[in-house]
Amino acid sequence: MENKNSFKPYIPAEKVTPELTVTSIVMGIILAVVFGAANAYLGLRVGMTVSASIPAAVIAMGVIRIAMRKNSILESNIVQTAGSAGESLAAGAIFTLPALFLWAAEGKMDKPDILEITLIALLGGLLGVFFMVPLRNALIVKEHGTLPYPEGKACAEVLLAGEKGGANASTVFAGMGFAALFKFIIDGLKLVSGEVSGRVKGYAGEIGTQIYPAVMSVGYICGARISSYMFAGGVLSWLVLIPLIVMFGADIVLYPGTDSISTIFAEGGASAIWSTYIRYIGAGALAAGGIISLIKSMPLIVKTFGGAMKSMKGAGASSALRTEKDISIKIVLIAILILTLLVWLVPAIPVSLLGAVIVVIFGFFFATVSSRMVGLVGSSNNPVSGMAIATLLIATLILKVTGSNGMTGMSSAIAIGSIICIVSAIAGDTSQDLKTGYLLGATPKKQQIAEIIGVVVSAFAIGGTLYLLDSAWGFGSDELGAPQATLMKLIVEGVMGGDLPWALVFTGVFIAVVVELIGIPVLPFAIGIYLPVQLNACIMVGGLIRLVFDKMKKKEEEKEAIVNDGILFCSGMIAGEGLVGILLALLAVFGVNSALDLSARLGIPAIVSDIGGLVLFAIIILTLLKFTVWKKRSK
Repeated sequence: MENKNSFKPYIPAEKVTPELTVTSIVMGIILAVVFGAANAYLGLRVGMTVSASIPAAVIAMGVIRIAMRKNSILESNIVQTAGSAGESLAAGAIFTLPALFLWAAEGKMDKPDILEITLIALLGGLLGVFFMVPLRNALIVKEHGTLPYPEGKACAEVLLAGEKGGANASTVFAGMGFAALFKFIIDGLKLVSGEVSGRVKGYAGEIGTQIYPAVMSVGYICGARISSYMFAGGVLSWLVLIPLIVMFGADIVLYPGTDSISTIFAEGGASAIWSTYIRYIGAGALAAGGIISLIKSMPLIVKTFGGAMKSMKGAGASSALRTEKDISIKIVLIAILILTLLVWLVPAIPVSLLGAVIVVIFGFFFATVSSRMVGLVGSSNNPVSGMAIATLLIATLILKVTGSNGMTGMSSAIAIGSIICIVSAIAGDTSQDLKTGYLLGATPKKQQIAEIIGVVVSAFAIGGTLYLLDSAWGFGSDELGAPQATLMKLIVEGVMGGDLPWALVFTGVFIAVVVELIGIPVLPFAIGIYLPVQLNACIMVGGLIRLVFDKMKKKEEEKEAIVNDGILFCSGMIAGEGLVGILLALLAVFGVNSALDLSARLGIPAIVSDIGGLVLFAIIILTLLKFTVWKKRSK
């Protein structure tokens, strides 16, 4: 193990360089809003988000280095610290909070106001940052040689490469520009289909693909293995389960459907069977996958929590070294106390004193777990949804036993689960950022302040974003399936009311158990069951492109440069499509979107629109190749 005393950061502790400047704060705020909104849109569509740290760092380097003509690695680090907070807060919020909108759409409660959404996001985000402050010494410093923090280390390497002249922000901006154009053609002008599907006559199964650059980019960033697990889940649900339900169900009326299965299929095709039955199977598989991942992590969780508690004895102690200064532990404890009281006392948040106590206990526990887990396996494998599921199950049971029933209890459970989910996501993000800063020689206190700024700005942005997207399309629609939030809603309803189609849910549970027994990661497979196969197929295309890049017979350095350029370009495409998605939602709210729709005005036949969609998909792939394999590189 590497001794912390032997470690020397890139910028020595005795050297003072610009960090928390007006430039870094303003850029961080802009990127927090941009990546927060883009990831909210992406997560509501595909149930997954992607890390924003590296693209934020690259953009910061490009602007500071090119536009401002100076090198300032610690300023760039502050930008990515604040910027990545938006993505993490969005992930925590969109996994849970849309459940409140779904109940409102069903007429069970009033729609949550924007203040409630903002306050839940704000309090959860701030608790996540403050819980992480005393853990920094335990996890980042004392276990420097043990916990690699892969994303934090990768971000530090990108910043160091930029310091030496290797950064290329133009790749990210190019991805944003092209994806914005493609998204506008597909969903703005509607010149081509956003989804192409087909099926064989006499067989109820269906296969196809979406055309969207952001969805393909998710597959590229996740890689071929994860993409294939998701696609396999989609194949099981759309080419096995749906045909079996249609074949054996025929004229049977099966709950929760209200018509016969043959009628449902005749009127809505495979999609109608999926939305009526398969989503419950997928929900069971997802819930089981989350719990399985949590159970598998329990020995590590217990060890982590115990070790962190012991290591915290020296946390917050004053130090003369710049690189060891945290926010004062007294300020942290006072802040946590005030935030806890606000969770209980603010009328807009439907949480009682008991709920506030649950938030603090589970919040600190899962903040510790989340920070340790991302240190070992990275943010992508952090079981945030599993933690949220466990919290919702326990919180709903406690609320039910203590007499908080019906919609009051269910909305309270979702509010508690939302805060815990946001705490876990932000704590994991903060720990990755602090690791980057530790390697570079940043001042922890300034990074923690930047994280707080990013959280505050993102909380105000996420409330408006969720309201805008719900007003434009509605959660649970074809445009915004909100898979994770729908799952959380089903779990709370099932525990509180017991009226779920349990046969379908348990079918999904045992599919997940079988998948786990044969050694396949459950969560991506379960997400594949839950999502439309067309979306999974588009993700698979991105995964296959990444596989081709990984297998290229080129020099290791050149191959690594190509793969990394692809990650940057795809990160840009996700941001670009997300921003245009928000713009189109705004136009839809004001009723302007119909004026842009050229498909109806020009009377474009469906077959022409489908062919055009496939041609555009080929162009999307070619643009990725243009900025990776075919990119001119200086020797």
